[in-house]
Amino acid sequence: MFENRIRRSIWLAFLAGAGVITLAWASKIWGGLVPCALCLQQRWPYYVALPLLLFGGLLNSFAPRAERLFTAILAAASLIFLVGAGLAAYHMGVEYKWWDGPAGCGGGAAMADNTQALFDALNQQKLVRCDEAAFRLFGVSMAGYNFLASLGLAALCYFGFRAAAPNERDF
Repeated sequence: MFENRIRRSIWLAFLAGAGVITLAWASKIWGGLVPCALCLQQRWPYYVALPLLLFGGLLNSFAPRAERLFTAILAAASLIFLVGAGLAAYHMGVEYKWWDGPAGCGGGAAMADNTQALFDALNQQKLVRCDEAAFRLFGVSMAGYNFLASLGLAALCYFGFRAAAPNERDF
């Protein structure tokens, strides 16, 4: 019973998280939305948690009796996604003007050999601001949806951890 619950929790969290980060990449590639510095920062929890979950899922296929390791992986992934939810909440607050964002949040630096090339590069460069949502759906920005997704993934990992190891309450 443990193997089924833990395997299902790990793979479901992995696939859902992979779907979220794939949508973020697709918004740039096919949607033309250029991410700001805070948007890029919100991707890091996925870059940490997804390989961890993948490792846990693959290891579970070969060594399904390592119960403590798998519950620890789910617990760690839950904490990582909570950090992601915190980053997204901060970015939402910046977008909704609840607080100021970082001072350096804007477009990347233009590189040029001379002054005219610098002006040309600056004129062609699209400024990406952290305090303006590039996209909203039903009034919610991408940071808002990432907040919900990160919170949902954290809950999925947490409840998978708790349900899969009812005798492992000492974590």
